[in-house]
Formats: sequence, structure tokens, C-alpha cells
Amino acid sequence: MRHKARVAVLAVFTMLASGCGVMDRLTFIRPSTGSGKYTQIAPRYDVSGGNKRGQDPGDAPLLLASATALYQRGDLAGAEIQARKALKAQPGSGDANTLLGLVASARGDEAAAGKLYQAASASAPGNGIYANNYGGWLCANGQAPESLDWFNRALADPAYPTPVAALANAGECAVKAGQPARAESSWRRALALDPNSLQALAGMAALEFEGGHYLEARAFVERWLALAPDDAAGLSLAAQTEQKIGDNVAASRYRSRLQAISSGSNAVPRTQ
Repeated sequence: MRHKARVAVLAVFTMLASGCGVMDRLTFIRPSTGSGKYTQIAPRYDVSGGNKRGQDPGDAPLLLASATALYQRGDLAGAEIQARKALKAQPGSGDANTLLGLVASARGDEAAAGKLYQAASASAPGNGIYANNYGGWLCANGQAPESLDWFNRALADPAYPTPVAALANAGECAVKAGQPARAESSWRRALALDPNSLQALAGMAALEFEGGHYLEARAFVERWLALAPDDAAGLSLAAQTEQKIGDNVAASRYRSRLQAISSGSNAVPRTQ
């Protein structure tokens, strides 16, 4: 009897980059490592079907599940072997190509990773998850302007489960592409869907600060820190914002909190 199984590829790849005290977080779907600030869940795909060249496509989800477990344990070689077996059982599997892309990234081979994310997207052009992943790779690898269309494709997928992630990513990448108006539009749309999107709140706080709108920046950074009180980037931006507004007492308080976090002390209360 043919297997009829489904597999979910889970999680988020969060990249933190420094720059003006602002978080730069791009969200990818990947097998869960049990860590990270966000949790995104990819939809489940039915990969059952007829046999081909002696391979049972029903084996693909089981092989991919094994590959995911190995990846989580840091066994990149084993994960690659199982993912390639899954790809052989189900040629063109977007999930298998995605996992292989993550293995390539973990090894520092970003060129190979990009080709694999692109292959995943090509296997299902209407799939928003694959589009978001490839757009994120483009943005992280010096092709921010090109990435924006891929986030649009992700958002065009009515079944895409995490539009906030694609909108927040689009904001980050629009800034990199020198399109602040588009960044603001994307982040505001993300916040309309999820007022607690840390990525969008951080982006708007930084954008308002850079534009000299310090009261608006304060409002966004306060919302940011209400959700993540120990975020060093948020505390740093808050201190800079209060300094610009002229509230030196508040600026000093934020710097004290930042210093306490840096030194590992919990002595400073989390008040604003």
C-alpha cells in the first residue's frame, strides 16, 4: 500500500546585522532548530503519488523528516544524504530543495544555496513560502532590488500563511534597495496585520529616527521594548531618540539598562 503522508518544514532563519543600532531580520522557513525569536510554520504538502523509476514518492516525506531531524542535530552530511534521497523519490520537491539550501548555507556556500532556493520556487511558482525564501536570499546576498518582486509573489499567494513575515522582509530589503517609502508602506501593512511584529516595529522606529521624526520614533521604540525589554538594539535606539528629544534623564535610564544587559546584571528594573 502506498504511503500517504505529509511533512512540514518548520521555522525561521533570523539574521541579525549591526548598523545604526537597528535590527536587520529576514525570515526564512527552515526545519526548526528549537531556537530563534520567531516561529513560522510552513503548510503541509501531500507528496504521495504514483511510483516512478522504482521509487515510491510516499517515501519522500519520511526521508525529509529524517533529513530534518539530522539537520536539527547539526549532522549536515546526513541531512544532505536524506534530503537528496527525498529529492530522488519526489523529483522537484520544493521542501527537499529548501532543506538542501539550508545545508549549503550552513556550510557557507551561499551560491549553491541560492540555486536551491530558486529551484524550490521554480518547482511551485505560486508558492509564497518558496518565493519568500528566495527573496530573502537575494536580499541577503547583495540583490535587494531584485528581492522585492519575490516578496510580492509571496503576498500574491492566497494560501501563504505568514504575510506579515513577507511584508516585514520587504521593508528591510526596500531600505537596502534605497526605497524608504516602500519600506514604510510594507512595515505599516505588516503592523496592520500584526501590531506586535518586532521586525516591523524596529524598522519603523529606525525609519522615523533617520527621518528626524523623533516623537514618532519614540512611540515605535516604546512598543518595541514593551515586547522585548532587553533588546540591545532597541535600548540603544531609545537612548539616541531621547537624547534627540532632549530628555537626558530618559536617555540615561536607557543607557543604564543597556549597560546592565551587556554586563549580565539584572539590577536595573525594566521601566521606561
